[in-house]
Amino acid sequence: MLGFSMHNRHTGRLAVHGEAGDKASLYRDRYQVLLQRLARDKYFSKPAFDTVATEDSSCEITSIQSLIGCTGRRWIMGVISQLEERQFYLEDLTGAVPIDLSNAKITSGFFVENTVIVAEGELLSNGIFQVNTCGFPPLEDREASVSLLMGLDFFGGGVIPSEEALRLSSLEKKAVNDMFVILSDVWLDNPETMEKLAVVLDGYDSVEVVPSLFVLMGNFCSRPCNLAFNSFEELRFQFGKLGEMIAARSRLKEHSRFLFVPGPDDAGPSKALPRCALPKYLIEELQKHIPNAIFVSNPCRVKFYTQEIVFFRQDLLYRMRRSCLIPPTTEETSDPFEHLVATITHQSHLCPLPLTVQPIIWNYDHCLRLYPTPHTIVLGDKSEQKAFKYTGITCFNPGSFANDSTFAAYRPCTKEVELSALEG
Repeated sequence: MLGFSMHNRHTGRLAVHGEAGDKASLYRDRYQVLLQRLARDKYFSKPAFDTVATEDSSCEITSIQSLIGCTGRRWIMGVISQLEERQFYLEDLTGAVPIDLSNAKITSGFFVENTVIVAEGELLSNGIFQVNTCGFPPLEDREASVSLLMGLDFFGGGVIPSEEALRLSSLEKKAVNDMFVILSDVWLDNPETMEKLAVVLDGYDSVEVVPSLFVLMGNFCSRPCNLAFNSFEELRFQFGKLGEMIAARSRLKEHSRFLFVPGPDDAGPSKALPRCALPKYLIEELQKHIPNAIFVSNPCRVKFYTQEIVFFRQDLLYRMRRSCLIPPTTEETSDPFEHLVATITHQSHLCPLPLTVQPIIWNYDHCLRLYPTPHTIVLGDKSEQKAFKYTGITCFNPGSFANDSTFAAYRPCTKEVELSALEG
């Protein structure tokens, strides 16, 4: 059960190795963000005057503790957990109830353990909650979230006064030439991949206005950089060669910025998320050639004037499909990428997998949150490249450059995505 605790504002650095209470906070905070959002939704907020309201016009959430003794149709919200083998429970801050999902009608998305769902059904005499319909908590428009949370800085770059926001917004509309090029799986140890990268860089070096930003995502090596990996010196040299390759294209070196996001198998202290930037040892040679190269964490957030863009490199699709408790519905879509986008946006979290499948540093779970919803989410995944606009959020996967020669170009001014591939 998710317990209660006092909340303090953190002013110092958070511990990487958390205590037991921090793990409980991770689940509780995720749940409370969604509960707060749900309470503001017109279908789930109880009218102040009941006289005009019919039972269908609003759905009131019942706490799990209060289900006992309740008869008839009820709405509950909780985290799906497996407290006993093969028996799923729904947990909220007050208690847990065993659930039967066998005949449930579901909405789009991957229903994995750890996700928060809203379920409609009734409590049977055997104590099991029979679910009739269930889905993820409804989305809240970014503008609605931002106006409610006025004065709070979720991005981390300081609160922008409204006059400044208007000025930035007009500059953003004029930035028609700005373009971001995103490549995922740039294997520096693979000569074929490096040849393909040279072709891409040559192509963009010769255009009239060069891209303002290149985002290179890991993995940067064709083999996992684990305990069995012993070619770090070689990899450092290959990063240096990449620096030389970029520096040889003078227009790109002068006018473009280069952003490096580590992949799931790149060198680092652990596989837990969020991942810190690539180790200094590997990138020193590259920095000699490209001093303004930016090495960031995974995930990473970029602000383009007023637009918030999240970059995340993780092979999420395969793992979400494997961890699914019930087959996703094909009623609205049968595209797995669209189901993935629906899951992470409704959960307001980039990686709602069980911690046993994908460890997360408990005290840094907030780094993976998608609240308020960003304008654009870039999900670097080894699955096939895809773009999908969902409720006004631009989401795309540039594909695997090393495996499929695919990459993506993004124009932030119009939020247009060009999915590209090299011939051959």
